Amino acid sequence: MKKATTLKDIIGLEHTKLGFFGELKKKNAELRDSNIELERRQREIQAILDGITDVMVVVSFNFTMISVNHLFADVFQSEDPRGDFCYRVFRKRDDPCPDCPMIIARETNQVCRKLHIYNIAGKNHQFEITASPIRWSNGRSYRFLLLLRDVTLEKEYQARYHHAEKMATIGVLAAGVAHEINNPLTAVSGFSKGLKRRLPRLEESLKEGRVSDDLMADFHEYLDTILGECERCRDIVQELLTFSPRKKVEFVLVDLKALVVDVLKLLRYQLHQRSPRIICLELDELVSSVMGVGAELKQVLLNLIFNALAAIQEKGHITIGIRRIDDWIVLFVKDTGCGIPLDHLDKLFDPFFTTKPVGQGTGIGLSTCYNIIRQHKGEIVVESVENKGSIFYVKLPLPTTME
Repeated sequence: MKKATTLKDIIGLEHTKLGFFGELKKKNAELRDSNIELERRQREIQAILDGITDVMVVVSFNFTMISVNHLFADVFQSEDPRGDFCYRVFRKRDDPCPDCPMIIARETNQVCRKLHIYNIAGKNHQFEITASPIRWSNGRSYRFLLLLRDVTLEKEYQARYHHAEKMATIGVLAAGVAHEINNPLTAVSGFSKGLKRRLPRLEESLKEGRVSDDLMADFHEYLDTILGECERCRDIVQELLTFSPRKKVEFVLVDLKALVVDVLKLLRYQLHQRSPRIICLELDELVSSVMGVGAELKQVLLNLIFNALAAIQEKGHITIGIRRIDDWIVLFVKDTGCGIPLDHLDKLFDPFFTTKPVGQGTGIGLSTCYNIIRQHKGEIVVESVENKGSIFYVKLPLPTTME
């Protein structure tokens, strides 16, 4: 027989129900607060991501684009790319790019940075791409974070100021080269006039059926001189042409000793205006060639010599040397000039920093040298003592270490 439910039992049951629903209501409130907090944090993270000025893309291991920040649509003028393959979106390809930084990052499990060119609205843009593996707690990567920074304008400005520095250097060379070419041209003009004055005598001698030995000797001497001076002009022009960089930059073996000699030939006029013995050479005969771009290395040496000439003013001397130190071939330019203040040493290679008076320096010479040597996988350092002089070391790797 079923036991009758008492009033006490009913009240207890109601209390149990009220406790259950109260607990449920409390849990719902906590869950709602938790969702609100989660949404707030998501909005904060999204705001941070949207505030980053680089395009951000999360890509899976099979190259599927999972998410992008809002800047993607502005830069690539594209609809939502999520779910599509990155190589289709960026390169309009049907298979992964062979030079993909994500492939390198996946193989090395490390961050990979590369420069890529993408065509956007008919114009090529250069992007610096950083591919970072996203890892599980056990260290294994499962996705990639791509940061794409448009460096097109930056590269264009770099090219412009490098070109401006080259033009400034060539401008300084122009006066000396003009004098160098003027000397042989004066000889060519003078000896040509001498031949012209002797033409009537030659014509008369030919009519008489004989030509005097002294007349023929003059012609031979004058013609040899003219040809020699023309070759001298050709050599001077060739030295200038080798200073001009090739359109396609490629590293080749460069004989540093020959490079120093070529640069001093270009500066022959400026140096002799100061003193014939202003330059001392310390060239190690055992030093081998380096891998590089001869035109750019000439630009570096010319810039360092110009700075040294400005430092020594009307007195002092400059030493140019080449030696091997460990795995480096070191080209150095030492002067006995005014030296560099200690508080300027850490700014020397900053763009547009100069200690020269207004109108006498662009402030991009040493910055250009620094960038050139860095592209040659080398280093450029300076030691200086005020009122005693400075020495610039250009350290270039041995050819075997660059392969």
